[in-house]
Amino acid sequence: MKLSILEKLITIYERSGMSVSRFANIIGKDRRTLTSWINKSVTKDPPKEVLDSVARFFRYPERIWDTQCDKDEFFTLLTYVPKSEIAIIDRGYEGGLEYILEKEYERRFVIHPRFPGPAYRDKIIAFPYKFGNSQRAKNLRQERCNRILDASFESVEWYSIESLLHFAFSPIGNFYTQTQKKDVLALMIETFEDNYNKSLYLFDAQNNDVLGIDTTYASINPINNLMFFKMPIESLILEVCNKQLVSRIHKHFTTPSNAPKHIATKESLAILRSLQKCLKNNQTLYDFYHYIRTNTALAPFFACAISAEYRTQTSFNY
Repeated sequence: MKLSILEKLITIYERSGMSVSRFANIIGKDRRTLTSWINKSVTKDPPKEVLDSVARFFRYPERIWDTQCDKDEFFTLLTYVPKSEIAIIDRGYEGGLEYILEKEYERRFVIHPRFPGPAYRDKIIAFPYKFGNSQRAKNLRQERCNRILDASFESVEWYSIESLLHFAFSPIGNFYTQTQKKDVLALMIETFEDNYNKSLYLFDAQNNDVLGIDTTYASINPINNLMFFKMPIESLILEVCNKQLVSRIHKHFTTPSNAPKHIATKESLAILRSLQKCLKNNQTLYDFYHYIRTNTALAPFFACAISAEYRTQTSFNY
């Protein structure tokens, strides 16, 4: 038994579990056009560029659209589609931004290499790099800001404690003025506070179980069995589609017995408020660590990120 191309497209849409808006975005058509195909009010086959977009996004072989591909073979290809478990995404800076926005369209689970994430940075300060200044790049960054700061967008974000302290206190490789630092902290507190769609975790990057995980942007999508890493070379992205590996890494960060030592959202926001106060009073890392040590039970987390000299010579001006 053979399926028409339109029937195949409808089948793929139904199997995807995506909203009409999301699927329409993937194929580059508006909702009305997609709906007309789903309802079969239009029976003409979709154009080739739509079929190519579907095959490329879901990594299906082009064979699925062949008229000789019958129903049984079609479903076999959907179920056992051969895919490369590792792919290099080399589309330049703007293409990389588009890729990330596409893969994190509905939600995201991200391990950041530095604090704060780029969406919060771009909301507060001008883009600090010499590249990526085209209008298209600016528009993509604005789209990222709008999406991530939207209260309804699901975002789980992990930052190392070391990157937080570097942001607040290090004069080396730091884009931010004192005022901008306070504005970033205020923005993040506003974004995460009392919002069940968002989670903020501060973790100990010196823990042997996750050593090195904080050195690159890592995004994990267990629903689609996909994760990707931003590589520090010419905006390259490394995509991994190994189901077992994606599940293992996601489980490592979401299972209490496996997760690295971390501070949960409520306490993390309290830490950000303490940093706000410290920066407002022009205080130092010494003062901040003393506050943590004397007013919370979280000193062991921070001790791992601070040299022994700093830990033993803290001042007492907080």
